Amino acid sequence: MKRLILLFAVFFCLSGKQVMAQDPWKISATAINPSGYYGITVANGMIGIVSSPEPFKVKDVVLAGAYDLYGRGRVSNFLRSFNLLNMQLGIDGKEISAADTRGFQQELDMKQASFTTRFDYGDKASIRYTYYSLRHLPFTVLMDVEITAKKDITLNAASVMEAPDALKDVQNYYNEIDRPHVTISLLTSTAKSPTGKLQMCASNTFLFSEKHGEEPRVIHEMWDNNRHLMKFGKTLKAGTTYRFSIAGSSITSAHHDDPLNEAERMTLFAKLEGRDLLLRFHQQAWSKLWQSDIQIEGDPQAQQDVHSMMYHLYSFVREGYDYSPSPMGLSGLGYNGHVFWDTELWMYPALLVLQPEMAKSMVEYRYNRLPAARKNAFSHGYKGAMFPWESAATGVEETPVWALSGPFEHHITACVGIAAWNYYCVTQDTVWLREKGWPLLKETADFWASRVERNGPGKYDINNVVAADEWAENVDNNAWTNASAKAVLNYATEAARLLKLKADPDWAHVAQHIPILKMPNGVTREHAAYNGEGIKQADVNLLSYPLKEVSDPARVLADLQYYETRVPNEGTPAMTQAIFALLYARLGNGEKAGHFFKDAYEPNLNPPFRVIAETKGGTNPYFATGAGGILQAVLMGFGGLDITPKGLTQIKSALPKNWKKLRITGVGVDKKTYTVE
Repeated sequence: MKRLILLFAVFFCLSGKQVMAQDPWKISATAINPSGYYGITVANGMIGIVSSPEPFKVKDVVLAGAYDLYGRGRVSNFLRSFNLLNMQLGIDGKEISAADTRGFQQELDMKQASFTTRFDYGDKASIRYTYYSLRHLPFTVLMDVEITAKKDITLNAASVMEAPDALKDVQNYYNEIDRPHVTISLLTSTAKSPTGKLQMCASNTFLFSEKHGEEPRVIHEMWDNNRHLMKFGKTLKAGTTYRFSIAGSSITSAHHDDPLNEAERMTLFAKLEGRDLLLRFHQQAWSKLWQSDIQIEGDPQAQQDVHSMMYHLYSFVREGYDYSPSPMGLSGLGYNGHVFWDTELWMYPALLVLQPEMAKSMVEYRYNRLPAARKNAFSHGYKGAMFPWESAATGVEETPVWALSGPFEHHITACVGIAAWNYYCVTQDTVWLREKGWPLLKETADFWASRVERNGPGKYDINNVVAADEWAENVDNNAWTNASAKAVLNYATEAARLLKLKADPDWAHVAQHIPILKMPNGVTREHAAYNGEGIKQADVNLLSYPLKEVSDPARVLADLQYYETRVPNEGTPAMTQAIFALLYARLGNGEKAGHFFKDAYEPNLNPPFRVIAETKGGTNPYFATGAGGILQAVLMGFGGLDITPKGLTQIKSALPKNWKKLRITGVGVDKKTYTVE
């Protein structure tokens, strides 16, 4: 009997260890291979810091909204900002390199939005440093460093400011501001963007733990035009721990009329706020964000992965500003930092139900670029507003000429209108609908009414488009394009009714005559020339969600079963399988929904932090578009959340077979909780 109890106890412990194998909030890496390393991003919706496997190094610093014409495509590109958190640390006269470290490990804490590196330097010291992109200060970052001496050592630390190669006319400054209560050392750099369009600026300073008057003496060194540093020395006794921090700010003339002085002012502000207050406000801001959470019982790895997806979307978008995320967010320069339908159709819905204020800023981005969209429509011979396929700072078309999607992938204009309508649906904010939503809906509806070719009843064709399935170029009557245009025309008509405005009667008339094609077997045809070819991504199945154009369960299933076999195993983006998972969950098939949920992202993961690439086996993380699609599968599929004109509701759904419970907290403006078991 004792042996049976012992075996049961061992089994229980092993089972418990397996269940708790993945921390829901922390992603750790110990066996780090620099040649196969894909960095993790710490960001606050404005400034992104991408990690490096090298000690005290940062791979990239990316600022939202900073674009210039350079590089590929003759179009605006994201700019790397000054690398303002790189450091050098020397002990007893020798600078630490990767080869000198033992027990090197890195960890992302998603709850705190912090990234920590730990290692030992021989038998002399244990070292830990953590950096943050401060949530409450959009242009400011913080790095916290701790050195525990194992022997008596002499420490030499330097903050290195380095300009990316693309910047020109770099100027470096060093200033000391002396007051009776504080001494502030400012390491500052400024440069012009490649064409001279923007002024890029950054500044940082040390935050010491000693009382004023006892802190180390700081020395400035100029190395070359692109690099300078400030440094200090310190002697540590064995067994003591020494802490210091670096606070820095980066801003451009795209964000402020006087970026050089403002970078220094913001750094001064951070210095005088102090480390403890900066971290407290940062943590409070993230704690508020995480009140909107997704909790999964029964699948620890899925829980960690879903938190990672939420963390990245929360990190790439900022409330109260009119910037919108690119497919790779702030994780690098992927897709030139441009804004596509990836925003409105894939990332936006998850944020809309979890963080409506973030979603509002994404729609604000389109509203503020409505004049450019009107000019685009005019130049193409259409009415209303025609949004560009790729958008950057100004809202003009930024698609490289070699890509046909710029002139022809018109469904983006429908996606913008759908996003505007859905913001009203979730928030029920009629004031916003009148002021911001109605202009977007009216102009996009006017575009589609002028875009159709009126060839008789039931034949208001939309010809010559690039489909949502981008392998189908210059085709007629694409399913998603037609259905999304029809939806916007109807949404604009309904918005006019709600606001007691006069709708253009032509909108409803056109909507009634836009064809949705079918094949002889009853399956929705992707476009007029479609004949069973492989597809790049979801198109027809989007008519079931988010549009509800196809709503009969038998038809939803028929379309699913047909098109799920048309997606190749490689070279296709992560969102498609997410839609399959969502629809199967709504149809009550938890097993198939669970299969496609895993298939949507697990083959796309890269080491050591499970960052999502765009395609299976791809190496261009972080693919925020895919994360948004997968989160929709969880929220609107497994969770059954449904956006309706009267607000959010919950419909029946099925969970993957190993999920015991799904709990979604902080949903919508009322911060409700929804549960599925």
